[in-house]
Amino acid sequence: QMQLVESGGGLVQPGGSLRLSCAASERAFNSYNMAWFRQAPGKDRESVAAISWAGRPTRIADSVKGRFSISRDNSIRTGYLQMDNLKPEDTAVYYCAADVQQWKVSLDPDDYEYWGQGTQVTVSS
Repeated sequence: QMQLVESGGGLVQPGGSLRLSCAASERAFNSYNMAWFRQAPGKDRESVAAISWAGRPTRIADSVKGRFSISRDNSIRTGYLQMDNLKPEDTAVYYCAADVQQWKVSLDPDDYEYWGQGTQVTVSS
């Protein structure tokens, strides 16, 4: 069973930046599409970004487009979410996930089989 471990969350002021990492336990990760999702207290889980196993294409949710970007480094089995110009409404627990199929870069959480435990991001002054 592949494990995903997120890191890089924390407290940041509005307008600041953070980079989240998602480290996978198995080489099979390199063949999986991956994505980031988030969930704020009292709200539904929200899609953030997704990336193909090969690094392209990527998909970015409208709510973060122009501020967030997704990337990956398969040589170290790690995915990233770069978050710039953070806003208080970005406060949430962020989760990475992996999808074993390759034909579609999906923003639907139901398409993802493997999930990390989440990392808290708090944007506040």
